[in-house]
Amino acid sequence: MELRQRITRFMGRGILAAALGLSLTGGAAMAADELFRPLAPERAELGDLQWQARPVLVFADGPEDQRFRQQMTALRASSDGLAARDIVVLTDTDPSAKGRLRAALAVEGFTVLLVGKDGGVKLRSDEPIATDDLFSTIDAMPMRQREMRDD
Repeated sequence: MELRQRITRFMGRGILAAALGLSLTGGAAMAADELFRPLAPERAELGDLQWQARPVLVFADGPEDQRFRQQMTALRASSDGLAARDIVVLTDTDPSAKGRLRAALAVEGFTVLLVGKDGGVKLRSDEPIATDDLFSTIDAMPMRQREMRDD
């Protein structure tokens, strides 16, 4: 089954296991510059992050997009919460670069996706996501519940 079909099939349940195929080290000790990274156009999957991080992918038609700026401001203001939840923010603001993940995820315009450590898409929105909503979604996940108990 091709990636786009898997996305369509699993999006209703918020799961995209194996479709993104998800190395990040340091966990909650990640430095701020490690939390925010550009998404390389040639990157076709997130396998190196699987079981290590929860990627938040932020797509926009340009860095001046108001929703992109709003989302990034909120995320940067919550970097401690991002690090505590092993979140890495990957951004793509250049649709003309024809990024492979952008195409595979059928992204048009502004889109935010939360990908779980298991590789499944847990949340997708065409509007900025409040960090409280992002964190509560993650904190309700069984894996995160275990992480909080083990800490």
